[in-house]
Amino acid sequence: MRRDTFQAIADPTHRAILDMVAYQPLNINAIAGQFEVSRTAIYKHIKILVECGLVAIQQQGRERFCEAQLAHLSEVAMWMDQYKAFWKTKHDVPEEPENVKEKKAGKHKKKKSGKKK
Repeated sequence: MRRDTFQAIADPTHRAILDMVAYQPLNINAIAGQFEVSRTAIYKHIKILVECGLVAIQQQGRERFCEAQLAHLSEVAMWMDQYKAFWKTKHDVPEEPENVKEKKAGKHKKKKSGKKK
């Protein structure tokens, strides 16, 4: 079954594994050693990354190494590009004046303390 690239990067463990193997292939034990879950659980995460085409497993002697195949992330980059104009306009909005920020901060403090004036 071919999984979706977006599905793979939605999971923080998948992203962490991709970060680990992005610059150098690592064996499965080295990857699993970085997490507080079982080797079997990590292998399931790696399997999903393989099914998405983001990781390839190479057998070297008795060890299996995970190697990043990041070309499939271009699909994500192209999808995100369509929103760059939106983000740019959102960041170009002028900030609130200081007196408005102070009033908002004061409201939050009053609600938290539960005191009435």
